[in-house]
Amino acid sequence: MNLHEYQSKQVFSEYGIPTPIGRIAATPEEAVAAAAVLGGAIWVVKAQVHAGGRGLAGGVKIARDIEAVRVAAQAMLGTRLVTKQTGPEGLPVDTVYVEAGSQIEREIYLSLTLNREKSQIAMIGSAAGGMDIEEVAAHSPEKITTVNIHPAAGLQPYQCRYMAFALGFKGSQIAQFQAISLALYQLLLDKDAALVEVNPLIVTKEGNLLALDAKINIDPNALYRQKALAAMRDEAQENPMELSASQHDLNYVSLDGDIACMVNGAGLAMATMDLIKLHGGSPANFLDVGGGATAERVTAAFNLILSNPNVRCILVNIFGGIVRCDLIAEGVILAVKNVGVKVPVIVRLEGTNAEKAREMLAQSGLKVIAATDLTDAAQKAVGAMR
Repeated sequence: MNLHEYQSKQVFSEYGIPTPIGRIAATPEEAVAAAAVLGGAIWVVKAQVHAGGRGLAGGVKIARDIEAVRVAAQAMLGTRLVTKQTGPEGLPVDTVYVEAGSQIEREIYLSLTLNREKSQIAMIGSAAGGMDIEEVAAHSPEKITTVNIHPAAGLQPYQCRYMAFALGFKGSQIAQFQAISLALYQLLLDKDAALVEVNPLIVTKEGNLLALDAKINIDPNALYRQKALAAMRDEAQENPMELSASQHDLNYVSLDGDIACMVNGAGLAMATMDLIKLHGGSPANFLDVGGGATAERVTAAFNLILSNPNVRCILVNIFGGIVRCDLIAEGVILAVKNVGVKVPVIVRLEGTNAEKAREMLAQSGLKVIAATDLTDAAQKAVGAMR
């Protein structure tokens, strides 16, 4: 679960991480009022969306007078911001963050996230921070420094100093950086964050460090113990189908293809998508109905995948270990009848009560195509659209 920038900065303030002062606004008038309260002569108006690359997409504007604040807010609010990370549909801009302007000497990139290869938290930094950090990572990886943090020891001061030297900090900046790094690490642990990112962490004209931007991503599996953060969730920023899936305890990710997949188990779902690709097809989604799938959940899954207008075929691949295949067959039959499925449905069932399930499908009178194994199912799914 992502937090907006202004929400992330609220959390930063709890840990003593310095950020510019700012105020949230939902209308141009509120933006003007925010600028007046903040004072000064320069403000920055930032669209609040769950995506990076806002600056390059016009979602961050510098305003040198109050009227410019109004114009910038009016241009953003009520629109959909399209960045490299949103896709062509963009994300809705319902609020903007008006922030006091900062005098920037240098821009640094800093983040903490999980290094899955080492099963450790990694602190990642680059002296080439700012809007083009993705280009730096792609074309100049030598400009990025990584420090892996052993979970038993935690982030150590010497590691902070190592990163500080790599980023070119000097004098009192080293102590400032160490304090910020240790605070970010503690925040990551306390808040069950999957990612904490500051891009940019700036050096001001006075030589001080300031978190000009802030991004926090919370592990969704830990939200049950992060009630305050869960209350910050902005569902308008989420994919509608993925949001609907989460409400039915379905693991769903939208993809660009036209063969919808309904599978139980993440590994089997990945293998199913691989075989669809192998035989010349393109999966429309990743959908794991889970080991405790019921007829009702299968019906919800059908409703979900059919809400995608690109779907031209549905492949159901169930291995009945925990779940019984006859319950899945019941759900498929109910869904096809009640939802009004008009695309080919290929079903492969193996495991507990698989024979009974196949009989139920055969006697249903529905145009459901049975498959003998996974390869056969993928071939039939691809062939059904030709």
